[in-house]
Amino acid sequence: MQSADSQNTPKRPRRDGSPRTPPDSPLADAETSPSHDLDPDYRTWGPEQVWSFLRRCGFSDSELLKRCREKRMSGSLLPFPEDLGISSHGKKMKLLNCIQDTMKVINDPIHGHIEFHPLLMRIIDTPQFQRLRYIKQLGGGYYVFPGASHNRFEHSLGVGYLAGRLVRELSEKQPELQISERDILCVQIAGLCHDLGHGPFSHMFDGRFIPLARPEIKWTHEQGSVMMFEHLINSNGLQDVMKYYGLIPEEDILFIKEQITGPPESPIKDASKWLYKGRPKEKSFLYEIVANKRNGIDVDKWDYFARDCHHLGIQNSFDYKRFLKFARVCEVDNMKHICTREKEVGNLYDMFHTRNCLHRRAYQHKVGNIIDTMITDAFLKADDHIEITGSAGRKYHISTAIDDMEAFTKLTDNIFLEILYSTDPNLNDARMILKKIESRNLYKFVGETQPMIQRIKKENYEHLPNEVASAKPSDVELEAELKAEDLIVDLFQEKHIPQGQEILVISPFVPYYHLQTPCKIPVPLRLPSLNQLLSSWLKILVWYRALHSLQFLPSSLEAS
Repeated sequence: MQSADSQNTPKRPRRDGSPRTPPDSPLADAETSPSHDLDPDYRTWGPEQVWSFLRRCGFSDSELLKRCREKRMSGSLLPFPEDLGISSHGKKMKLLNCIQDTMKVINDPIHGHIEFHPLLMRIIDTPQFQRLRYIKQLGGGYYVFPGASHNRFEHSLGVGYLAGRLVRELSEKQPELQISERDILCVQIAGLCHDLGHGPFSHMFDGRFIPLARPEIKWTHEQGSVMMFEHLINSNGLQDVMKYYGLIPEEDILFIKEQITGPPESPIKDASKWLYKGRPKEKSFLYEIVANKRNGIDVDKWDYFARDCHHLGIQNSFDYKRFLKFARVCEVDNMKHICTREKEVGNLYDMFHTRNCLHRRAYQHKVGNIIDTMITDAFLKADDHIEITGSAGRKYHISTAIDDMEAFTKLTDNIFLEILYSTDPNLNDARMILKKIESRNLYKFVGETQPMIQRIKKENYEHLPNEVASAKPSDVELEAELKAEDLIVDLFQEKHIPQGQEILVISPFVPYYHLQTPCKIPVPLRLPSLNQLLSSWLKILVWYRALHSLQFLPSSLEAS
């Protein structure tokens, strides 16, 4: 026989977000009443919200409810039933089950046990988001670093979690900022969805393949993320779910999109002009959490620093948890920005140093990049012969799937295997390139050079293949004619600065503050630049699309 406690234990909510309680029951009236709406994060609840929650969970003990109000018990006590005066084992389990139903807990190898709002889970449990499970975070880098098997899916979870951590820290430390639960949810959703637009092998797709397959357009994965997010919301009917959890879709969807792509033009050009529409200028700091267009210090980097270092076997010297402790919002040049303490300059140096290290040792690893180039070549040869069904049954190719989000949802790293195992004779050339990757018969490295200048335009190095091809000494015999199209020129340009700026300095792009005594008011502080530590660098590499090497070419490259 079941105990009275177990009989009263409420069932878990339906996956579609609708309450299990019949609409005509008293409990249903309480659940749908605006005055009884509760934020899913029980840690933010006050005494009245705790009292309401206990009643909705079936706790009718008047003494318990009275004690809850009189002692001003907050939601942070809910995981500790004894502190609430609940001693019965059955009632303890009942309370803990009720708490568990409010938030979803996921065990992440980087951040530990992380919690997600039910609305975030509704977004995660969609085909558009689950697609990220099949897109490698580091693209061809997995062929160099065997531990780099992680995907965009887990990175997106991490960014959504960290976005919530940072915005809640600011809200708790500075209530005068008036950060609402709507704001917090929107920032978390933006973090969760910021990479929805990545194509196969991540940056290979929008950085290499699309510019060659469709040079007439300028397409970025951020644009794809906004398009995919809109498709996710509409195709899964989530606007009503967003309203159910207190969002205003007409305003908040725009705010979420703006956090991903930024405004039409950079606000750095004119700090006095407010270009965003989703939130007013008074909440400008919210746009610096997920994708900081001002100085690049954002939770996206915090997660991929930690996650990539973990999987690559590279030490991560940046401590984002310490940054969270000292983050404050200050007004700098009539705009509110996220600042950190002046004594944290060392931790910030570590952040940029980690980024520099990851670029040099992993992201721009020459073998990983040439594998990305070979995959790009294979996709270009296969493009006209691959068909992906999109909306209304229309057919798209690899390069045109970005025009239809239903088709793009089906485009992942799996296209590699589809080409590799295909028997279609039209895919022979593409298949041969992928087989070379599998057997490690890669394009041959010719040489590299590092120009003295820090900036170079694309048109200034496009002539290099022709110059290198024509630099063959007269006394050298080759097995075949050397053509410019057989050479690949890669430009690696590492920069730590906002686009359009010459060099990153702490002032004004990275604001600091110190605490005045005794009033403890954050005051903006300008510190010296990071120029010496974080100087930009440029490198040009040349590859040859053949299995035999060209011994004469490195010296020719230096000469050109």
